[in-house]
Amino acid sequence: MISAKMQKALNDQINAELYSAYLYLAMAAYFADKNLNGFANWMRVQSMEELGHVWRFYTHINDRDGRVELQPIAGPPKEWKSPLAAFQDAYKHECYITGRIHDLVGLALKEKDRAAATMLEWFVNEQVEEEATAKEIADQLKLMGDSGSVLFMLDRELAQRMFVMPPVIPEGGAQ
Repeated sequence: MISAKMQKALNDQINAELYSAYLYLAMAAYFADKNLNGFANWMRVQSMEELGHVWRFYTHINDRDGRVELQPIAGPPKEWKSPLAAFQDAYKHECYITGRIHDLVGLALKEKDRAAATMLEWFVNEQVEEEATAKEIADQLKLMGDSGSVLFMLDRELAQRMFVMPPVIPEGGAQ
């Protein structure tokens, strides 16, 4: 059984992950409006990945006889100054989420909740990749400056990203 403190913290993280999905979907809309469809694709895939994160937390809470309690999701920004600014915001957001995950690990250890700590290790590793990827694209955009042809090439590269459904964790199934 999950403690009330851990359940609340994981429910708060569900909200943060839903906001992440919402943020990346807003960025996808921004890029689509700029006719940068590869960038938009990358952000749509990122949004779907965030929803996968939601399901991991949701399933964990349910599997531990807890209660998922959904909260309102804050509205994300709608505009960015540039593609670089959008990816810098994405990187900053991933750093924020990493901090939240680390706080959850700390809480799990304090609560002596080994099941939550084990589940959260996947997120610790995932956040390393999330930060690195967003920073890499931001750094590439920074190096390019305002070069339209290089932006076009990066847009084509980002269009190749595909969403791969992670293994489904069934209700009542193992993490």
